[in-house]
Amino acid sequence: MLELRRVSKHFSGIAAVDDVSFTARPGEVTGYLGPNGSGKSTTMKMITGLIEMTLGEIRFEGKSILDDPIAYRRRMGYVPEEPYLYNHLSGVEYLTMVAQLRNLPWRTAGERIDGLLRLLSLYDDRHASIAGYSKGMRQKVLIAAALMHDPQLILLDEPFSGLDVGSGLVLRSLIQELAQRGKVVLFSSHELDTVERICSRVVILHRGKLVADDTIVRLRSLMELPTLEGIFSQLAVEQDTESMARQIADLIHA
Repeated sequence: MLELRRVSKHFSGIAAVDDVSFTARPGEVTGYLGPNGSGKSTTMKMITGLIEMTLGEIRFEGKSILDDPIAYRRRMGYVPEEPYLYNHLSGVEYLTMVAQLRNLPWRTAGERIDGLLRLLSLYDDRHASIAGYSKGMRQKVLIAAALMHDPQLILLDEPFSGLDVGSGLVLRSLIQELAQRGKVVLFSSHELDTVERICSRVVILHRGKLVADDTIVRLRSLMELPTLEGIFSQLAVEQDTESMARQIADLIHA
């Protein structure tokens, strides 16, 4: 399992993530939620090893991720929030590059790339430059690249960004299927309805601090609220959203 133990990250002395501890277990989809600027993506980048922690420890399968970072990253798949890709490559060229970096055997890589391109409806555009791909197509390339080596730890930061309804439904089912097969899945999204449908438990961050870590069912019961949206609004949204909406409508109507 993935464990964060009192993890903090400071930028110029200011805590972006402040003393955060939680566990993501195999067989579960753990939702990681919070408003913009709450520290979600910073946490994801610390888990991937892209940025260093200021304090605390991150462990995977009982070992610090710093003990053998290369071995750890071999077992991890990551879909980042921003779809940074090499635009001069085609879809198949990009995935072939990733397979080579992952040291996948040639035959295995070829079969998986071909299959993923077909299943994600990218096959007809496989030789086209990524520069001409839509946002949804680019997102599918990132998803394929993150999963092709069969990782045990899967980190998804806003993975539904740009996907059409059909592709989003496929991804929703895929996330659940991967968890059922024993993967550790940490899933960050602003789509609360999707989180509520697929996550076993949720961790909610607000201003860098942990404000909730429990199953959705227990949170509903403890807070006497029927939906995750209501729980999120109570714990992590400071504004009166309905009042703010009325003020905006009044302003543009004046």
